[in-house]
Amino acid sequence: MKSPPRALSLLLVLWSAGGITLLFSQAIYRLLPRALEPLVAPTLPETLAYAGCVAFLGYTEGYKAFHRQFMPRVVARTLHLARRPRPLRALLAPVFAMALFDATRRRLIVSWAVSLGVVVLIVAVQRLPMPWRGMIDGGVVLSLGWGLVRMVQLFVRAAGGALPEIDPELPAGEA
Repeated sequence: MKSPPRALSLLLVLWSAGGITLLFSQAIYRLLPRALEPLVAPTLPETLAYAGCVAFLGYTEGYKAFHRQFMPRVVARTLHLARRPRPLRALLAPVFAMALFDATRRRLIVSWAVSLGVVVLIVAVQRLPMPWRGMIDGGVVLSLGWGLVRMVQLFVRAAGGALPEIDPELPAGEA
């Protein structure tokens, strides 16, 4: 198969990464004021709870989910798309990169289950009173920011030839 023009490959990478960056940045922008609210005049127990919550979510979401799994797969799938573009994948590049279509059956189930789970958690957290909601939002802001930094790091490494060592979980027959 002939390689796509370099400009098209770059455009696909920018669309995929840009779409995900926009999604994460918008969430950070919306959540940051509420995440900072509990820090205005906290008691010692609130400060400790805030630190614990942010540390826990930073580790579980930021490191274990975004750093080790989600962003490496996003980059691997984006680079695959840049090498082998297809019209629908190109049009929906951020969604393809997040493995919400054209993935293995297992990956589709996991990706959709996580996405729906996040929506349920968002609705549940919105109902929590302060400072608890702010504590969770603080951990989410840290995790999303960590994910964005990791994505940039992986694309920079990929530009230097170091591809992510993760299965992009493409449909059978694609490599």
